[in-house]
Amino acid sequence: MIRVKILVLLLAGCLTAICAIGISAESATSGNDFIIEKVKPEVVLYTICRGSYDKVGSMIGKLYALGGKNSIMPRGSVYYVYLNNPGQVSSEHWLTELRIPVSKASLEKAGMLGEMTDVKQLPAMEMAVAIKPEGLADPSGIYNKLYVWILKKGYVPLGAHREIFLTNAMSGDYGRMKTKIMIPVKKVSVDK
Repeated sequence: MIRVKILVLLLAGCLTAICAIGISAESATSGNDFIIEKVKPEVVLYTICRGSYDKVGSMIGKLYALGGKNSIMPRGSVYYVYLNNPGQVSSEHWLTELRIPVSKASLEKAGMLGEMTDVKQLPAMEMAVAIKPEGLADPSGIYNKLYVWILKKGYVPLGAHREIFLTNAMSGDYGRMKTKIMIPVKKVSVDK
């Protein structure tokens, strides 16, 4: 009974938060474009970035160079994890974690790469997934609909969302980039 009350409060809080950012029931899609994907554990080389997308190219280049200098080889597409809400702070204050998947052997370098850069292991998790097409500079509509879809499917968001760059991220022109939007989620179970 206590779990059910906590679940109701949690869902009410999520719905309140969604309404606070301007999502209406009419904006929800049927969900045909969204999926839940299981992501395997991975090791990433990462650095903390501050500022807008126009700095992306140089930051990615520096991270790849640091990896090469330390014999850390990439094993997947580079991606961002948003540490604050880009819709609520100005672009010069955006905080992101820029990540490159690397081999498990790269963990030997953990703690030796600098103050804001390191290697870490990430756990397996479920993600709600959507695609931001090329030519779309403001994906807020996709995010709004995806959060509604997550709740309708019986999940709750767990933390910072990420965007995997499916096209050249080094250009720094976010509107020209196709990305895979991923939000960590957990299925809500209701005890009877």
